[in-house]
Amino acid sequence: MPFTNDAIVLGLLLAVLAFIFYTAGLKGTVWEKIYRFCPPLLLCYFLPALLHYPLGLIDPESSRLYFVASRYLLPASLVLFCLGIDLKGVLNLGPKALIMFLTATMGIVIGGPLAILIVAVVSPDTVAGDIWRGLSTVAGSWIGGGANQTAMKEIYEVGEDLFASMIVVDVICANIWMGVLLYGAGISDKIDRFLKADSSAIEQLRQKVENYRNRIAKIPTTTDYFVLLAMAFGATALAHLGADIITPFMEKHKDTLDTLNLNSLTSGFFWLVVIATTIGFSASFTKAKALEGVGASRLGSVFIYVLVTTIGMQMNFKDVFERLDLFAVGILWMLIHVITLLIVAKLIRAPFFFVAVGSQANVGGAASAPIVASAFSPALAPVGVLLAVLGYAVGTYGAILCAQLMQWAAGGI
Repeated sequence: MPFTNDAIVLGLLLAVLAFIFYTAGLKGTVWEKIYRFCPPLLLCYFLPALLHYPLGLIDPESSRLYFVASRYLLPASLVLFCLGIDLKGVLNLGPKALIMFLTATMGIVIGGPLAILIVAVVSPDTVAGDIWRGLSTVAGSWIGGGANQTAMKEIYEVGEDLFASMIVVDVICANIWMGVLLYGAGISDKIDRFLKADSSAIEQLRQKVENYRNRIAKIPTTTDYFVLLAMAFGATALAHLGADIITPFMEKHKDTLDTLNLNSLTSGFFWLVVIATTIGFSASFTKAKALEGVGASRLGSVFIYVLVTTIGMQMNFKDVFERLDLFAVGILWMLIHVITLLIVAKLIRAPFFFVAVGSQANVGGAASAPIVASAFSPALAPVGVLLAVLGYAVGTYGAILCAQLMQWAAGGI
């Protein structure tokens, strides 16, 4: 029987994190060799999945930990990460980040119909009928997020049973890809050499932020910790307050927003992320920026790692084997997305960081784009947030285009 008490589940997840980080610090041992091939962040993601299945110690459906982590710890971490950001340095990253984001979007748009056409050659029954309607919800999720996914469900009248199957395809495929990206972050230098990419602007930004941290670093006092927590969760409180005011107002204009395909503006989570990020950026121009010296980004990283474990524990490897036919479509779709990204990255010599964050800003959204970005460096987390917000904006438009192409592909079978 799985543990249903969240206090026990949280204790297990924190024990996993403590084990990983403790062993990762053991130099000259077998652990150093293990983590050379398997980055610690990747284990933070996959070990909780093993606690779910096959060990059966965790039941994510009865847990509220992901909700708490995504609604409280995520906005708090975004504020803490943004305090030390160098906005000028982010702008100096150039247009390649935006190009890779749009490439990631296009990879999803063309990947859906191509996956249908390819699977139809081997197993036409898998993609026959109204499967394309269900896949339209995956497109909404992978380009925009949950709000866009729900919009696709309503627009294309997707039945509950089909929608439930598509959620499984969406979550498992996206989580597997996120795991690959976290692994890639650990070997990004090798990938950049393959891509012949110039990552100097990213390295300069990372180095500049780290130099600033080292210059103002001091041993934090109890007062410093309380100020940090007040800043993080006070801003989170303001973000929730703002979301609670703005969301009902937007819902009054839902019909107009639906007509303009701006469904994301009715999502409370969207406004939560936007407001928290805005507060963090604004505070970085004030004396609050000095909080980086007492460990703002380190505390933000702790929150992010807890979020990573709550995302990982929701993955159930068993589900993959129950609908292998639909997963074939999802995996092919994701492969086309990846191949498109790598081709364009090779052509424009974009660093792997832009590939990873551009992709995750689409596929994962605001809940996971900062995670992937911070895997490269906490200084880069806000870049993931900015692109994820852009994903919300274009999500419904891209998903509708993808759905129409999938309908055409399915109609030709």
